Amino acid sequence: MKINFLKKEKSFKKYKDSVWSDVNLYWQIALYIILTVLLASLFFGYRIYLSINKEPVFSDAVNNSKIDKIKKDRIEKTLEYFQEREVKSKEIINSPAPIIDPSL
Repeated sequence: MKINFLKKEKSFKKYKDSVWSDVNLYWQIALYIILTVLLASLFFGYRIYLSINKEPVFSDAVNNSKIDKIKKDRIEKTLEYFQEREVKSKEIINSPAPIIDPSL
């Protein structure tokens, strides 16, 4: 004896007429959107590259102004500072450790 009381029947229906059932369509739309964004970015990136590539890299006016700003005294002071630091570093490296290692 079968009891069919309060049983829910499962019915799986395929709706071919509905737009929502065609998932492949959405993947194709997403693929075309990604493809157009990729091609547009490549095109605009190439155009920017060409516009930047046409500009001169160095100009004489900029180079002459930089040379005038650098002074020999400042360079010498900087070199002296680094020489003093080198001497201090060598003294620290060559001095013995003030703490005796207990493991020895």
